[in-house]
Amino acid sequence: MAIKFEDLPPQVQNQLKQLQQFQQQLEMVMQQRLQVDIRLRDTENALEELNKIDEGTPVYKGVGNLIIRADKEKLIKELSEEKESLEIRRKSLEGQENRIKEKIEELQKKIQEALK
Repeated sequence: MAIKFEDLPPQVQNQLKQLQQFQQQLEMVMQQRLQVDIRLRDTENALEELNKIDEGTPVYKGVGNLIIRADKEKLIKELSEEKESLEIRRKSLEGQENRIKEKIEELQKKIQEALK
């Protein structure tokens, strides 16, 4: 027997709406973390390739729609700083993700208790 949303007590209705909001937040945070992970992997790969290049080899970087010649050491420094920043951002997103998951679990338990 299915229960209609309208037949639920107002408190449970609010909790279900809140649960849905948390699930949407979680999805957004997970997408952001995935994007950061991709950028981080690309940055790590670029650093790895740069470190394989001989000193005399010209190095280029993309700036908007242009590709310009760059100083290898400066580029390594820029990429290292970007990598560090991305790692911090990823940790922050992981923390957010964990907090939202905990809130979802708590809310699910409350809803289950209310429906018993």
